[in-house]
Amino acid sequence: MRAVQKINYGVYLVASGKNGKFNGQIVNTVFQVTSEPQSVAVCINKTNLTCDYIAASKVFSVSILDKEAPMTFIGTWGFKSGRDIDKFSTVKSKQGVTGAPVALDWAIGWFECEVQSVTDVGTHSIFIGKVVNDEILDASKEPLTYDYYRQVKKGKSPASAPTYFKPEVKIG
Repeated sequence: MRAVQKINYGVYLVASGKNGKFNGQIVNTVFQVTSEPQSVAVCINKTNLTCDYIAASKVFSVSILDKEAPMTFIGTWGFKSGRDIDKFSTVKSKQGVTGAPVALDWAIGWFECEVQSVTDVGTHSIFIGKVVNDEILDASKEPLTYDYYRQVKKGKSPASAPTYFKPEVKIG
């Protein structure tokens, strides 16, 4: 176990669009940066289609996932590429005021942002966005944490995730 794997995260669905097409992905790196103006940061692997869409459109949405979100749902958004499938074709969604798509299935709330700045961090880009719209869908539900995802749901991180570690090879 590595100490950084003990950092507390949530599990979210970040989405954006480009030229009338939408895509999204599961992320665990979303955090509030400021309260006035309210802004958040998301960290996205540069090889992911969602990164291209956010960079082009300068908007993104974040759906806060319910603790009970099934692994099949998480698998579609976290381990399949939007280059190969239309992830939004099988979920309830809407377009926000920015034009960003918002995934509603298994979401307890969501917000959408306009990108204010981008920081290159090697394999990933950190997008800082000003929150321009939000909604609580079900305040009675608990958000899915990364610890719950890993410990209870036995979920893994894809190689493109900032929390991915190569499995340690045991010799002998």
